Amino acid sequence: MKRFILNVAALALIVGAVSCREMEEKANEAGNAVENAASATGDALNDAGNSVKDAAGEAADAAGNAANEAGNAIENAADATVEGAKDAANATGEAINDAANATKDAANDAANATKDAATKAGDAVKKAVN
Repeated sequence: MKRFILNVAALALIVGAVSCREMEEKANEAGNAVENAASATGDALNDAGNSVKDAAGEAADAAGNAANEAGNAIENAADATVEGAKDAANATGEAINDAANATKDAANDAANATKDAATKAGDAVKKAVN
């Protein structure tokens, strides 16, 4: 019986040793898995931070470009307004000159017609008197 108890004790010791070794291996595997997951999480957070930083930089650049384009558009509109006003003033001046010349020509034509009519009337009176 003593031998039987010693064999059972030896068997229990062997199973315990094997079981402890397996537990240690499983614990190491679990620790490695946690370490790998933490590393992957850190990498993902770094990538996310870089993405946010890049997106913010791109948004700032886009806003700056939009502001520059708006400024250019306002400047171009102001230039176009000034040019339009100059063109309108020139056209008005030309129209006034054309109207003045037409009035002058009409007055000269009327004066010549009146002079011709007066000459014809004078000739008719002279003819009637003779």
